[in-house]
Amino acid sequence: MTQQASSPPAFVWSPFISFEDTNLVGNVYFAKFVSWQGRCREAFLAEHAPDVLEMLAGVLRLVTIKTSCEYFEELAAFDKLEIEMRLHGQRGNRIELEFRYCLESHGHRRLAALGWHEIACMQVTTPGSGLIPAEVPPSLQKALRGYAA
Repeated sequence: MTQQASSPPAFVWSPFISFEDTNLVGNVYFAKFVSWQGRCREAFLAEHAPDVLEMLAGVLRLVTIKTSCEYFEELAAFDKLEIEMRLHGQRGNRIELEFRYCLESHGHRRLAALGWHEIACMQVTTPGSGLIPAEVPPSLQKALRGYAA
């Protein structure tokens, strides 16, 4: 995990960008950026709140409410990318995350994209009856506090 001097701490995840991630023209599919948000979030859970993964096998659900991404730079296969994830906010059972896609190129670091992700913690009641709001697990709250924007 790294952080820039002027930025709050971030959880950093680096995808390997392969040809599979690109289109015929050679740039990364826009949908990959959104997919990487989910993978970054999962890497965070595995590293900082592994008990939440166990809860997901039970009644807990992390439901994506909304996600978005603004694109500033095109990416290509083998580009060096770091995704910085920070807690943007939390209210009730909802968690808002910010993702900064930082492209490393020729010794310079540029913002390639900026994304947001809102998730709701939900709980399965009885099979077939849907979901109800659930408390954010304490271990997840604690882990996210260290990465507050």
